[in-house]
Amino acid sequence: MTSTSIVSLSGGVGGAKLSLGLLRVLPPDSLTVIVNTADDFTHLGLRIAPDIDTTVYTLANLVNPLTGWGRRDETWTFMAATAALGGETWFRLGDGDLAMHVERTRRLASGEPLSRITADIAQRLKIPANIIPMTDDVVATLVGTASGELAFQDYFVRQQCAPCVTALRFNGAESARAVPQAIAALQNPALAAVVICPSNPYLSIDPILAIPALKASLRHCRAPVVAVSPLIGGKAVKGPTAKIMAELDLSVSALEIARHYAGVIDGLVVDVGDRHLAEQFELPVLLTETLMTSLADRERLALEVLRFAGTLTKAGQQAEGR
Repeated sequence: MTSTSIVSLSGGVGGAKLSLGLLRVLPPDSLTVIVNTADDFTHLGLRIAPDIDTTVYTLANLVNPLTGWGRRDETWTFMAATAALGGETWFRLGDGDLAMHVERTRRLASGEPLSRITADIAQRLKIPANIIPMTDDVVATLVGTASGELAFQDYFVRQQCAPCVTALRFNGAESARAVPQAIAALQNPALAAVVICPSNPYLSIDPILAIPALKASLRHCRAPVVAVSPLIGGKAVKGPTAKIMAELDLSVSALEIARHYAGVIDGLVVDVGDRHLAEQFELPVLLTETLMTSLADRERLALEVLRFAGTLTKAGQQAEGR
């Protein structure tokens, strides 16, 4: 590892955007991204890892800029042919994206762990960061609804997040082993900060924290842990964060995000649209613009988050003389 190291915890689009900002403002090989894998599933015989792929495509400058996921300049011949045969098309796999899933499935079948496959792909795509799955074991997010549990992709993609969420469960998390490189990154003496990206806390970050070794390493690491709220003015920029919070009878507020991460984080980054809440937080807060619509936004937010982390001690108090 380099003399200064940063770790980010990330889910999909929002997490990948901030991770890209961090990558661009840090020296090469300084960033480690620990990625949620509880969204992974098998579809059409292929092992799909949506959050890993979004992270890889984003950091390799291959991502579709319009959606924030999938590959840019994608074509859809495979999906059209699948539809003509009466196959399942509710989860769309582009022609270029298909290569990722085929290669991952082939290598997993040969006995390679997901972490080694991901690291090799990142190297081949010349990504100067360490992208690490949270585990090489299988963990699956299950979404409780009034009509029973749904597999995550069934809820998220097939049913477009429409069912009311009553509970969330991460099957296999308690016994899952953290990838050793993730633990090493959190225990690195040169670690300067851990950034919890503005991914959905309940669907994307909680699965990472549900792995006992990762949560313990996060709590005991020397560096301050900073989270970026995914809410702006009480609304989510993208995805079902606000909807899920309301359905679980939680206040749709950055204050609730702070409570959710209590005991894990030392500071919270909150959008200026929530400045009216500033005096109510019980931990240090940075007010800034958190919406990332451009590459410049991602770099600016990354720098501000790192500077904020530099003002904190592990206990979450303002550091003197910094």
